[in-house]
Amino acid sequence: MSMPPIQVLHGQPTPEELATVLAVVQARAAAAQAALDAARQASGPASAWNDRARLLRRIPQHGAHAWRTSGWAG
Repeated sequence: MSMPPIQVLHGQPTPEELATVLAVVQARAAAAQAALDAARQASGPASAWNDRARLLRRIPQHGAHAWRTSGWAG
């Protein structure tokens, strides 16, 4: 994972201070990536059974007698 360049906008940080800030930023980025990878593995493969969109109500179809079938479970 490549990080964009970091610029110091104010102040004169020492090399040790810059190294500390960069270490924290890299550690947080690595932790976020590890959490994302763990979440992807925990969710398992994507399938129709895992798709929550199927629980949403479908839009009724247009046409003759559509009002009658709009209340049917489907």
